[in-house]
Amino acid sequence: MPDVPSFAEARDRVLAHPGVALWSEAFRRRFETHFPALFTEFSDVYAGHPALLSELAEAVALAARSHAERSPDLQALDAARETDPDWLSSERMLGGVCYVDRYAGTLQGVEGQIPYFEELGLTYLHLMPLFRAPEENSDGGYAVSSYREVDPRLGTMADLERLSGVLRERGISLTVDFVFNHTSNEHEWAQRALAGEKAFEDYYLIFPDRTLPDQYEQTTREIFPDDHPGSFVQLPDGRWIWATFYHFQWDLNYANPAVFRAMAGEMLFLANRGVEILRMDAVAFIWKRLGTPCESLPEAHRLLRAFNALCRMGAPAMVFKSEAIVHPDEVVSYIDRAECPISYNPLVMALGWEALATRDARLLQLAFDRRQALPPGCAWVNYVRSHDDIGWTFADEEAAELGIHGGDHRRFLNRFYVGRYPGSFAEGEPFQENPRTGDCRITGTTASLAGLERDEERGIRRILLLHSIALAAAGIPLLYLGDEVGQLNDESFRERPAEAVDSRWIHRPFRPDALYAQRHDPTTVPGRLFERLRHLIALRKRTPAFGGTALHGFWTDNPHVLGFVRPDAGGVLVFANMSDEAQTLAPERFEAMGADALDLVGGGRSNLREGLTLPPLGFVWLVTD
Repeated sequence: MPDVPSFAEARDRVLAHPGVALWSEAFRRRFETHFPALFTEFSDVYAGHPALLSELAEAVALAARSHAERSPDLQALDAARETDPDWLSSERMLGGVCYVDRYAGTLQGVEGQIPYFEELGLTYLHLMPLFRAPEENSDGGYAVSSYREVDPRLGTMADLERLSGVLRERGISLTVDFVFNHTSNEHEWAQRALAGEKAFEDYYLIFPDRTLPDQYEQTTREIFPDDHPGSFVQLPDGRWIWATFYHFQWDLNYANPAVFRAMAGEMLFLANRGVEILRMDAVAFIWKRLGTPCESLPEAHRLLRAFNALCRMGAPAMVFKSEAIVHPDEVVSYIDRAECPISYNPLVMALGWEALATRDARLLQLAFDRRQALPPGCAWVNYVRSHDDIGWTFADEEAAELGIHGGDHRRFLNRFYVGRYPGSFAEGEPFQENPRTGDCRITGTTASLAGLERDEERGIRRILLLHSIALAAAGIPLLYLGDEVGQLNDESFRERPAEAVDSRWIHRPFRPDALYAQRHDPTTVPGRLFERLRHLIALRKRTPAFGGTALHGFWTDNPHVLGFVRPDAGGVLVFANMSDEAQTLAPERFEAMGADALDLVGGGRSNLREGLTLPPLGFVWLVTD
């Protein structure tokens, strides 16, 4: 077993740092609370490494400096969040996500949109990657060249800090992406590694020949096969470097504790610019071990917990959101107050679309029955679609319970959502399609995937239905801004060379100003969508049962209808008909509850002793006596 210093030895080493004399009382208290967790995780990962103690001490020193530099309003936010750790799961939470340039041009333009964000009811704004990146190939900004510089086309770091302050005054938490599995090949660290600086070569995974890369690739999977085969690309000098994603995104070597310390510094820098939530990109990939898939290894979790503990010392108000689009059992493994308190809910997102295609809610029902429980203080981020593609991440073993073959079903869904299946309503595009196997992921805006172009009435119903589920489920509902007014696919991406090679740009349109101008006109599609969604948002915000994490599945005994209960504060019963036909729930399903039910959405009342009928693609939020 590698040597591990004792807790007392590590604590003494940290307290011997010259910066300790400047620690505030608040930081000292947080150090005493969170250092044990940091030590446990850090020492487990770096046991036997000669730099363990020195890098641990420097990481704590970074947190102390960050804490000392936090503005008074951020320090006040730190104290408020420590006393209210459940703020994330409030019924008043509503998220929005957009690209700065596409939605508002610049960061100053985003500030100009704050009145609209307030009109919609946002309390959480996720700005897609906005840091300096290669001009041509940047994977939509996920190839970061500097974590401390904003893309100059969008503004400056001072603009970002000002925006975060104004948002905070209006009760809106700023979220940004933290790409911490890799950097771009133009990052200073990468360039210094290419120049032969040994310290920076050790920031990456570089091999002299194909011997080890070939061994690793026996168990790793290709993520972007259209870009390069395997997990490695060749450098100009003939060596091979790990690149899980695109060839210009070089994976960081977290086996080197100097990388942990360096990335902690970048996190804390952003926290002091007013970032409240870091979307931790590609969390599953950050640790490599020969003979494994190099995904979701135990060290990845330990590193996240170590980063979290350090941030609890230096910037307690900032929390992590995991982005792990993996098997459902792996997704939930990242969600913990000590790791990532919030996480995308890719299973419910994907199965919502699956249920619309099949008109069958059973797989979606299993997700609500079995896979929505979270620890206290945590929250799902429930979304209808994101900037990324849709992958069919359901568990094959659960599909098999329903007589569904996972591989065949995914191929069907791919055909359906790119419009190649007879009777499909969708106008999607394939992403990273493999013609030999039929494998791909799906791209498209909500409106286009929901068939708004083919059938306006049913398209509107599908859009509202999916959003009704996201708004009623436990967690934070997240809207891709523009979807609330029915924006369609942007075919013009094909005319821009840097985007034409990546079909995901089809669902990253520019802000649809003409649609927004119609949002208050009930005779238009944007007006019908916007006002109905705003009605649902307002209902959610004033219904305490939609807060917290409690959720129970409600088996409807009708394969077309999803059912679940939000049981707190009087309770709300939610039903969603995924079929194009009206569906009835038998009276026997309601024997254990009161007969009289009020539909919060429509305002009508039902006698559940007579059963319940839902219109085609309809939904209800019921409160019973």
